[in-house]
Amino acid sequence: MTTDKSATSLDKTAAPADAPVGNPDAADGAATVVDPRLLIREQGFAGYITEFKRKISGGDLGSIPVVVGLAIIAIVFQSMNSEFLSAKNISDIATSMVATGMMAVGIIFVLLLGEIDLSVGSVSGVSGALVAVLSVTQGMNEWLAILVAVVSGAVMGAVHGFFFARIGAPAFAVTLAGLLFWLGFMLQLLGDSGTINLDGDGVVGKLTTYYFTDVAAAYGLAAVAVIGYFAAAFLDTRRREAAGIPSRPIADIAVRTGVLAVFAFAAAYMFNQYRGLPLALVLFLIVLVGTDFLLRRTAYGRKIFALGGSVEASRRAGINVTAIRISVFSIAGTFAAIGGLFWASKIAAANQGSGTGDLLMNVIAAAVIGGTSLFGGRGRTWNALLGVMVIVSIQYGLSLEGIATPIQYMVTGAVLLATVVIDSVTRKTQKTAGRA
Repeated sequence: MTTDKSATSLDKTAAPADAPVGNPDAADGAATVVDPRLLIREQGFAGYITEFKRKISGGDLGSIPVVVGLAIIAIVFQSMNSEFLSAKNISDIATSMVATGMMAVGIIFVLLLGEIDLSVGSVSGVSGALVAVLSVTQGMNEWLAILVAVVSGAVMGAVHGFFFARIGAPAFAVTLAGLLFWLGFMLQLLGDSGTINLDGDGVVGKLTTYYFTDVAAAYGLAAVAVIGYFAAAFLDTRRREAAGIPSRPIADIAVRTGVLAVFAFAAAYMFNQYRGLPLALVLFLIVLVGTDFLLRRTAYGRKIFALGGSVEASRRAGINVTAIRISVFSIAGTFAAIGGLFWASKIAAANQGSGTGDLLMNVIAAAVIGGTSLFGGRGRTWNALLGVMVIVSIQYGLSLEGIATPIQYMVTGAVLLATVVIDSVTRKTQKTAGRA
């Protein structure tokens, strides 16, 4: 495919010059949508600059705010305490963020519909309690107990989805009721003692305590990530070229792969300076890759985005709105249960405080801060990684300085508010530019 043919195909899709314009003022101020791949092919490095300016003017900020935020957090806390970017602290952050991150992945599915799930904290607590009761108190095989807990999370989520999608009750009210009901159910399961300790050497116990100590593990994962990204991008480019549509040049893919390689191998180096590659992080990355593929490369994922854009349009297009909604809440319950297992592993117990406190706030904040829109239709599961990195990094940075928990809440709340404001302003800018 040549640039001339691509440009010609784009021109053919443009409206005729004499076509009526419903809102001339909006049309005059609208940004011209140009495929970035064409800009890069035609202008080289200047194409990146042109595309960046177009995105900024059109309100398409992507992950720029959170990446800049992470850089600022690292610089500020490292200047305050040299231990912030130490191998131990980075490893601790990577392990601690997985529980919240897993739950944030499920919340992202719900947010893509433009809805909310307030029950995930309680569902995670029930998951931990079920594993503790079944495996410790009842003597059930631990793997089977884990399966029961995860399936139970999926069923709890499906129940919420049923009342929302089939009965028509607001998701906010349904999941708020779920928060209270499942919290009471968790307390009932734990009984009078309120705490059941887990075997630190068991399956759940090792979720956050096991490390791949061989240096080849961390470097091997980094290599797999880099090669996998390049292969996926290269194959996508070949498919696009074969279909005669704009595609990224190889040079662009090479640059992106190089940047990923720098960060991946730097992280691997830091992990190997402490205890090695955390199992928890490996599992989290596998989940992110799998769910990202589900959302972006399958018909099911496209239906979720369609629902987030317009329910009525999706219904008229033949999408089973009820089934998709129920399945999405079931997915949220599943990942809440998985997150609950990681929380139980972190404290080596299931207790009455599981799933309570600021957990729900942090889960939702991680999804939103990472770049998922509260208005639905925009987001990726990788946003969970970025968002939870921001939250946990702030918590660890403030803890290193001995700053009290109330201040940590205030700082996290301020960051969340700033993110929501940016999201709202972005939507308004996109509407003005004719891109919403």
